Amino acid sequence: MDVESKSGRSFVRARAALVAGSLSLLLAVGGCGASGDSMDSGAKAADGKAAPREGFADEDGGAAASAAPEEQAAGKEAAPKPGGTHVIRTATLSVEVKSVPKAVAAARGAAEGAGGLVASENTERLDDTYETSHLVLRVPQERFQEVLRELAGSGKLLSRTSNAKDVTDQVVDVESRISTQRASVARVRELMDQAEKISDVVALEGELSSRQSDLESLLAQQASLKDRTSLATITLDLTPPDAPGDDGSKDEDPGFLDALGGGWDAFVTMLRWIAVAFGAAFPFLLTAALAVVVWRVLRKRKADRRAAPAVTAAPAGKDGAPAS
Repeated sequence: MDVESKSGRSFVRARAALVAGSLSLLLAVGGCGASGDSMDSGAKAADGKAAPREGFADEDGGAAASAAPEEQAAGKEAAPKPGGTHVIRTATLSVEVKSVPKAVAAARGAAEGAGGLVASENTERLDDTYETSHLVLRVPQERFQEVLRELAGSGKLLSRTSNAKDVTDQVVDVESRISTQRASVARVRELMDQAEKISDVVALEGELSSRQSDLESLLAQQASLKDRTSLATITLDLTPPDAPGDDGSKDEDPGFLDALGGGWDAFVTMLRWIAVAFGAAFPFLLTAALAVVVWRVLRKRKADRRAAPAVTAAPAGKDGAPAS
């Protein structure tokens, strides 16, 4: 009996300890979950302004939400496009060709074939045999090197210079200023629509005119940059091989015949200038000569008139002869 009672008591104690341990474990797990929930709710309450519920926003959150898309849009407009490098390319060529007219036609064909144009052409005839030509060609940037090689190979290359200027920052700056100026013009227009006083309308009209003028200036700069960055400029000078001044004869020392020819030219030039001076002074000399002749004639007549009364007034002698 004693053994059975002891074993029963130990079984009951073991069962009670197991139940107590299970309850304590459940209470501990429940406490941890409750503390976690309370911490999460506290964190959400503390960050309520930063993360409001969908469909609701407080004053600061609404302002930030509305400003964020505008800042992102402004950033997209200000940032240059990838690979959008803008370069102004220019080149100057001097080529000696056998036939200037044929070379001019070939240069025009090369520019137009590449999708460009001839901006200007100036052909000058030196004498009955020789002529030179000065051309300004505009070609697309992607065909610039190709056209340049074709023009340089059309004859004997005398000189060649090329230049490339990166204006990407300038293009981006102008585009950004245009966007800002357009928004400014739109704001002034909105204010004009809301204005009720004539004085306000007049003031806003002056402001609108000034801002539109600035916008047009920026648009002109943008168009100029677009033209110079989309089309490269090639200046081409074409000369024949035997044109006067191309050989080195003028660099040689002058001889006797050269000096004699120069002296004769100087003598003829002097005579020509003397003749020109005499021709310019001839009317004045003729007028002076006529005045002198008239003066002498008048003086002679006046002297004759004075001498005539003296002769008639002389007394006569006894024999009727005039007194000596």
